[in-house]
Amino acid sequence: MTVTADEKSALLSMVGEFASRVVAPRVAAYDADEHIPPDILDAMASLGMFGGTVPVEWAGAGLDHQTFAETIETISRVDHCLGVLMSMPSALVGSGLVSHGTDEQRERWLVPLASGQIFGCAGVTEPQSGSNVAAMQTTYTRDGEDYVITGTKTWITNLDIASFTVTFASRDRSLGRRGVTAFIVPMNAPGVCATPFTNKLGFRPLCSGELVFDEVRLGPEHVLGAEGDGYRVAMSAVERGRLAVAARAVGLAQGCLDDSVRYAKERVIAGVAIGEHQLIQSKIAVMATEIEAARLLVRKCAEEMDAGLHARASASMAKMFASDVAQRAATQAVQIHGAYGVSSEYRVGRAYRDAKVFQIVEGTNEIHQTLIARSLLGPHAAGSPGSPAARAGGPAR
Repeated sequence: MTVTADEKSALLSMVGEFASRVVAPRVAAYDADEHIPPDILDAMASLGMFGGTVPVEWAGAGLDHQTFAETIETISRVDHCLGVLMSMPSALVGSGLVSHGTDEQRERWLVPLASGQIFGCAGVTEPQSGSNVAAMQTTYTRDGEDYVITGTKTWITNLDIASFTVTFASRDRSLGRRGVTAFIVPMNAPGVCATPFTNKLGFRPLCSGELVFDEVRLGPEHVLGAEGDGYRVAMSAVERGRLAVAARAVGLAQGCLDDSVRYAKERVIAGVAIGEHQLIQSKIAVMATEIEAARLLVRKCAEEMDAGLHARASASMAKMFASDVAQRAATQAVQIHGAYGVSSEYRVGRAYRDAKVFQIVEGTNEIHQTLIARSLLGPHAAGSPGSPAARAGGPAR
């Protein structure tokens, strides 16, 4: 569904106002606590902020991808971690349910997910195989009609609030991607054990950690899509997930620019605002230019997706470039703030920590270089289908 210009403006104004009024005064505290306050999530749910691109008939907002990306960018100017939660029903967690779920599965899991009544997580990354879905170590066996899953996932986000995980396991690892099946696993199922990682470098409000499946027994109603179709389920979320990560990175970078411009005007040394110095002006000019270029790549990716095109290369370009821009913008913002850049009084230090992580999640930027090159060079590239580099291009978390 394409929203009108007035509808988009109203939506972005609502998200921006919520971010500045509700989130901004509290984000530093809950970043330190490593936990997003439930009342903030409840308020977001009441405003319909989790609906994203999920169709209206399944309690979503039915947004086009461009509007979806802009809402994610807007919230991420203040806290991109909330942008993660806003994107999940449309991407890593909910996309497979939209495209491959049964009506019963959508009613049971997607409707409350898109309306913010529950949250989910995506169990993809593993300790030994990373985000390479085709090479995963987690396996399952059949016992009558039941499926029994054994394995370990790591760096899984939302462990503290997720009611379920969309995860993947292989019945026969020799089959590669053809042996993978997707499952909807309730987090309270016997044999599921979650162990959070604490004191992370960045993304601290998000509870990420290890997810162990110790002979978890599931009925056939928990299989997502057809058996052996798990790779397609995973790939259905890739482009939307990378679009969301890129939009979040642009939001973080824009926040760094906003803070740098404000500080350069206010900070006076020897009677002169530091913004009067050409070196500071140069830093701000480069930041602004790169952020706008990243935003345009995000828009191009979203437009391709709205047109029903495969946007795999555009999604990789947007994710790679936007996350690199975020890292450079955060670095320059700390430099402009000087000693105050490392003080908790200013948020650029937190942005600096988070920006580094953006270059790793949803596929490292080195992987995206390979994917982009492969899209241009074709089957003769080193990352051609079936090679290790190609197989590593799946979703990160």
